[in-house]
Amino acid sequence: MGKALIIGCGGVASVAIHKCCQNSEVFEEICIASRTKSKCDDIKEKLSGGKTKISTVQIDANDVYALIGLINIIKPDVVMNLALPYQDLTIMEACLATKTDYMDTANYEPEHTAKFEYKWQWAYREKFKKAGITALLGSGFDPGVTGVFVAYAQKHYFDEIHEIDILDCNAGDHGYSFATNFNPEINIREITSKGSYWENGHWIKTEPMAIKRTYNFPEIGPKDMYLLHHEEIESLALNIKGVRRIRFFMTFGQSYLDHLKCLQNVGMTSIVPIDYDGKKIIPLQFLKAVLPDPASLGSRTKGKTNIGCIFRGIKDGKERTYYIYNICDHEACYWEVGSQAVAYTTGVPAMIGAMMLMTGKWKEPGVFNMEEFDPDPFMEALNRWGLPWKESFDPEMVD
Repeated sequence: MGKALIIGCGGVASVAIHKCCQNSEVFEEICIASRTKSKCDDIKEKLSGGKTKISTVQIDANDVYALIGLINIIKPDVVMNLALPYQDLTIMEACLATKTDYMDTANYEPEHTAKFEYKWQWAYREKFKKAGITALLGSGFDPGVTGVFVAYAQKHYFDEIHEIDILDCNAGDHGYSFATNFNPEINIREITSKGSYWENGHWIKTEPMAIKRTYNFPEIGPKDMYLLHHEEIESLALNIKGVRRIRFFMTFGQSYLDHLKCLQNVGMTSIVPIDYDGKKIIPLQFLKAVLPDPASLGSRTKGKTNIGCIFRGIKDGKERTYYIYNICDHEACYWEVGSQAVAYTTGVPAMIGAMMLMTGKWKEPGVFNMEEFDPDPFMEALNRWGLPWKESFDPEMVD
C-alpha cells in the first residue's frame, strides 16, 4: 500500500512500529527517525525478517529544515509524529512544505509553559486545506479513541448528546514507589495543572486534583478518580453540537499522590529554570531523568486499564445512557509487543489513524480531530488490531 515515516522511538512509537509491521499489507515500508538512532536500530533488528521493509535515520525533530530534507528523501505517504508534543508544530511545518499527510497523538504544548490547547494546530487549517493534505490530530486513546467513541455514540445511539464523562483508569502495578506510565515530564505537567470542564458553553476552572469521585470500573472494581483538564474536551465542545457538559477523570493511587505532593512541595515539578552548578536546569526535566523510563515498565506491570466514555442524552424523545470502553491487560500487551498497556493503548490507535489516512478512508484536506470523521472503520479496526470495545446501556453514572 505505501510508506510511513515514524518520528520518535519511545514506548508509544515502539508499539506503533510493531503494529505497522503486523499490518504489512498497508505499511509496506516504514522509516523510523529519532534523535537517538541506536534506539531505532534496536527496534529494526527485533522486527527485521518480516514483510514490512524498515529503515532508520537520525533526526532532530526541532529542526524544520532537516525534517523537510528527510521527508523529501523518504517520500512517505504519511508522517506519524510520535515525538514529544513540543515538536508538533515543526513537524506540521515540514509536512506542509512537502505536502505530506500528518498525524500525531497529542496536542502541541509550548515547552516552557504548561498550556494544553489546540489553537496553535487549528491555526493551520486553511494552510493544510490549500495544500490538499490532511492533518489528523490526537490519534491516541485519550485523546483519540475517546473522540471516535463519541462520534460512534452520536451516529448510532443518540439524537442529542447532553453529557459526556471520559474515564481513564489504570489499575496496573509496576512495583515502584513512584513512576509514571508515560513520559514523566508530560504526565506531571498535565496532572499538576489546573483542572477544567465544559458546562453550558463555558469552561469551569478547578484547582489541580480538587474534584474526586469513586467509580466501580468493570473488571477492575472501585477506584478513586480525579477531574483533569484534557485536550479532547476542547475539540468535542466544538464539534458535538448541543453538548451541555464534558468532563475528564483519571485514576490515581494514594501512594502516587503522596509522592507527587512531596515533589511539588520541594520544587521538583517546576518547569521554571534554576541555576545549578553554573548551569541552567529545569527541575522537572531532572526529575524525568532519575525516574524509571516508562518503556522499561512492561515486564514489571500487572493488572488492567479501563478507558471509555459515559453518555447521557436523548434518542427518539427518551432519555438514554450509554457506556463504551476498552479493557486492556498489561501482561498481555507485554507478551505481544514488549510494552505495558498505557503505551499499547496509544500506539495501536496511532497505527490505525495512519492506516485511515493511507487507505483513504479518512481523507480530506485540512486539520481535523478524530470525532470529525466516520467512526465505523476505525471502530472495526480497534477490534481487529488489539483494542476490542464493550458496551453497556445501563451504566453506573458519575455524579
